[in-house]
Amino acid sequence: MTVASTNWKTQDIGYRILWKSYHFNQKELFEGNQMINVLETPLKNRKIKFRFVAADEKKADTTAIRLRLPTSKLALQSQAIAAVNAGFFDTKNGGAVDFLKIDGKVTDSTRVVNVPRLPTHAISAVTIHKNKVKIIKGEHRSGWEKELKEDNVLLTGPLLLLDNQRQTLEKNAFNDNRHPRTCACITNDKKLLLVTVDGRSRESYGMSLPELTTLAKALNCKDAINFDGGGSTTMYIQNQPENGVVNYPSDNKIFDHAGERSVCNIFVLLKK
Repeated sequence: MTVASTNWKTQDIGYRILWKSYHFNQKELFEGNQMINVLETPLKNRKIKFRFVAADEKKADTTAIRLRLPTSKLALQSQAIAAVNAGFFDTKNGGAVDFLKIDGKVTDSTRVVNVPRLPTHAISAVTIHKNKVKIIKGEHRSGWEKELKEDNVLLTGPLLLLDNQRQTLEKNAFNDNRHPRTCACITNDKKLLLVTVDGRSRESYGMSLPELTTLAKALNCKDAINFDGGGSTTMYIQNQPENGVVNYPSDNKIFDHAGERSVCNIFVLLKK
């Protein structure tokens, strides 16, 4: 009810895309302060193209490692109208850790193979085919993603909602502790939402994944999936101040727009 009654600050950024934001600063959402940004657009939008964008690779001998760039720089390079960070990556050794296919070409593979159960960021996916976005539930079986026929596939997770049903979330620190979060949702009235929740500050606590699921339900989402979060959580909108970063990334431990972490891939909205 708190979310439903919120008077969201709403700005039309063109191309049938709305940018909505609100700072819950009286500890009224999950008994905490929360800064939330939402990009909203119809799933059938002939003015834009949905796309994944990956940073270039660095090749050393026979090994290729995906480079990392801030979401804002990747978005600017791709001439995006708007973007959010997307898949997970190895902060210690570098490179993306999950399967990514762009325009039919596999650009990254899932690093974890031949294990009894894949991690939860490798058993669900966002796909784009003929500019149609879907959120799908996968399998714990290694290699399941290679069988997907869509031209564009990003493994990520955990899956939060499917057909309006909350999905089972494992009990662990990643899921249960509050962190900055990024997620993608498909609503019951056929819209795509890209959502960021800032965290790790007094101004915005961040959310657990059960809380993020509840937020997605309150936003009328029927399908919802978690993207990489933490210091990676970033929303970019072209022609905005602060290099287009409109949320409050947390890596510099200051509640401003400058704490953006470099990432391997992003989800973008492009002008057709």
